Amino acid sequence: MPQQQADASRTRRFARRLPLVGAAAVGSVVLLAAPAFAHVSVQPAGSAPKGGYATVNFKVPNERDDASTVKLEVTLPTDQPLASVMPQPVPGWKIDVKTSKLAKPIEMHGEKIDKAPSKITWTAEDKGVEPGRFQQFPVSVGMLPEDADQVVFKALQTYDDKEVVRWIEPTKEGAPEPENPAPVLQLTAAEDEHGGAGADAKSGDKGHVKSAAAGQDAADGDTTARVLGAVGIVVGIVGIGFGVFAGRRRSA
Repeated sequence: MPQQQADASRTRRFARRLPLVGAAAVGSVVLLAAPAFAHVSVQPAGSAPKGGYATVNFKVPNERDDASTVKLEVTLPTDQPLASVMPQPVPGWKIDVKTSKLAKPIEMHGEKIDKAPSKITWTAEDKGVEPGRFQQFPVSVGMLPEDADQVVFKALQTYDDKEVVRWIEPTKEGAPEPENPAPVLQLTAAEDEHGGAGADAKSGDKGHVKSAAAGQDAADGDTTARVLGAVGIVVGIVGIGFGVFAGRRRSA
């Protein structure tokens, strides 16, 4: 009887510790995963057609636990000017688009254009992006370059404590990702073997909708993978704990 009472007591103590072990495991997963998505990025990746139009999202996560993001400034390339830039309204944010004169005029739809948008600034009118949250800032852009594989944007993220994080470092092929990489939009061929991308590029808003949907699917898939990874680690730790406990009972 005393042995059974001792076993029952150990079982209760182990059961009380399981939530703490699981929480610690999930916390470790979150900490390890944070660097992979803490920087400002532009999405969707690899879904914007060359020479066409696309709706892209500048994704701004807040990796701080003591400050909110209250401003985002995105510099648009003037060596690959985007003549059409239309930000979608975001509740709680004021939007300002700055236009600059181009050193070399471009032609769009048969017209010469000597000015193009050069910077978009979003300024929070309320709390901004609070700790543990993220915000997406959608923009319709075009025409995208026909002779380039990517468009590089530079972004400044400002917090309410006046700290400014400069996401401006170029990412070089074959080299490790820099600490503060600039957002990069990868471009695809205007036409694939089924004619899909080219058809979307010529269909205006239809192409924008498909690009936005592709970005959301990618984001959902990334989130699901992280959650499943965390669950797997927790289940593994619980299994090890039960194995240790069972071994102790047999040895007793």
